[in-house]
Amino acid sequence: MMIFPPTIQAIAIRKTGGPEVIEKMAIPFPKAEPDHVVVKVEFFGINHIDTYHRNGLYPIDTLPSVLGCEAAGRVVALPADRNVVNMPEEGCRHRKSCQRRRNISNSKRRTTLVSMPTLSVPDTVSTSTAASILVQGLTAVTFMEEAYKVKRGDTIFIHTVAGGLGILMTQLAKHLGATVIGTTSTSEKAHYARSNGADHVICYKTEDVVARVLDITNGEGVDAIFDGVGRDTFEMDFKFMKRKGTLVSVGNASGAVPSFDLEKLSSKNVTLVRPTMNHYNVTFEEAHRNGQRLRGLVESGTLKARVHKEYPFSAEGVRQAHADLTRGQTMGKLVVKVS
Repeated sequence: MMIFPPTIQAIAIRKTGGPEVIEKMAIPFPKAEPDHVVVKVEFFGINHIDTYHRNGLYPIDTLPSVLGCEAAGRVVALPADRNVVNMPEEGCRHRKSCQRRRNISNSKRRTTLVSMPTLSVPDTVSTSTAASILVQGLTAVTFMEEAYKVKRGDTIFIHTVAGGLGILMTQLAKHLGATVIGTTSTSEKAHYARSNGADHVICYKTEDVVARVLDITNGEGVDAIFDGVGRDTFEMDFKFMKRKGTLVSVGNASGAVPSFDLEKLSSKNVTLVRPTMNHYNVTFEEAHRNGQRLRGLVESGTLKARVHKEYPFSAEGVRQAHADLTRGQTMGKLVVKVS
């Protein structure tokens, strides 16, 4: 029986605030649930939701709190529940034949060792890539299937199209046969987005986004908007939304969307959706189905993550990652190297 240390290192916060509240601290080793594996973490991904928890936009129940929701590493202990270990391949979360694993739950993961349910990663996918594509990959897969089902012939709009999630959504939307319009801040990011399949990229700092979208769509507008910016773009979205279009509010990078009159939706019979990826993956069946779909898209090369930068596993490293992400200085994904 493997003996685990009484404490492990974690990236956590004692209070909410700016990046300066991030600390590296020792915490008790988490209880290993009977149906979980124990994983030695090698990389974890940085996501906007981490910054929402850190700054208090998304409330945290207890403090101190470990940050993070995405990790990849190697299995060091199988589940204590032998029924889970011996499940047939088509229903098993814990493949003994594969050493690298990815987390599919929403538990905190910015630690050196974790107990968690997993999605196995093929040997062709590096641990760094696994940590960079899990949360955003599952978000793209579930949002473009369930929040708004993207189909051939659609015109889709993606805010911050060169970001980690924006690029994966672009790749998936093109795979599904849609035309993709998106915004970004620089010509370099625009080139990157086009190289990943975006049909039209608008620089929101120098161009009139509404006028450009209406020009591209011959005045009709778009079938669906995936908006991860929030407060700064919400009003704009209605100006180039097609009648009976769908607005998927993905996130709040600029702040939470303020309260508004529901009559606003009736002007074009707009459908407004504010989903979270975790609530599409509550049951084992849901998580397994979506996880397998994501795995297939990654293995086929349809979804490709780009690691923009690796940061050290330190308070200073993660603080810098948060600062870079919120300042819009990145293209693709940020990861922290633990081992």
